Amino acid sequence: MRVLGVDPGLTRCGVGVVEGVAGRPLTMLGVGVVRTPADEDLGQRLVGIERGIERWLDEHRPDVLAVERVFSQHNVRTVMGTAQASAVAMLCASRRGIPVRLHTPSEVKAAVTGSGRADKAQVGAMVTRLLRLAAPPKPADAADALALAICHIWRAPAQSRLQQAVAQHAAAHAPKGRTS
Repeated sequence: MRVLGVDPGLTRCGVGVVEGVAGRPLTMLGVGVVRTPADEDLGQRLVGIERGIERWLDEHRPDVLAVERVFSQHNVRTVMGTAQASAVAMLCASRRGIPVRLHTPSEVKAAVTGSGRADKAQVGAMVTRLLRLAAPPKPADAADALALAICHIWRAPAQSRLQQAVAQHAAAHAPKGRTS
């Protein structure tokens, strides 16, 4: 499975591609940041993010896009920018028929470090170790994007089994149609 992780942001949108399956060593195929100038018009910044995400999708052809789920912060302006960048990434993938999966920051931290309260340095250190890199990716947004991709690869089999079980349960308990 090839996953493009996106850590959304207006100024720095982290992107990272990881390939592999749960239980096996993972491989980093690319990591970087899509940047937009803070003084640029919002619409132009969103177009810049779209172009950057489209380049990553063209180059790496991921099976899935894993995006950090936007959560409420005290700074509404930051949340809005993050949500807008996230929506652009989801739109780009959905337009191509690429499934989009959202993961909360605590899910990502727990999957990669074992603790949902890990700090950025711990996440960066574990990403470096898990992907056998020489040094942690910089800036932290890039490491976070790789962590999202890793989280998705590791969680996907369990999520798939859970979805199948829910569907089977629903089918088994659905009202039976009448035959006349």
